[in-house]
Amino acid sequence: MNKPTLAAHESLEIHEALNFKTLCLAKSKLIQGIVFDPDLKALMQKDVEQSAQAIAELQAVYKNAPFQAPVPQNRPTPIVN
Repeated sequence: MNKPTLAAHESLEIHEALNFKTLCLAKSKLIQGIVFDPDLKALMQKDVEQSAQAIAELQAVYKNAPFQAPVPQNRPTPIVN
């Protein structure tokens, strides 16, 4: 049975969504280091977790793209824990 693939425009849209969610995740993680309100920090942590889950789901769909940009195996070291 043939593996279903995405059309070129669908692949590009998924790629754009992946880029957007990756930037959102990075911003939330960086901003957490300068936020002192515990409620806001908890909300941002929830956003980080949901963004990571969304990225994983988008990557699973992106595997069906007829072409892909390589995903690097090494990740940048976080500036703030």
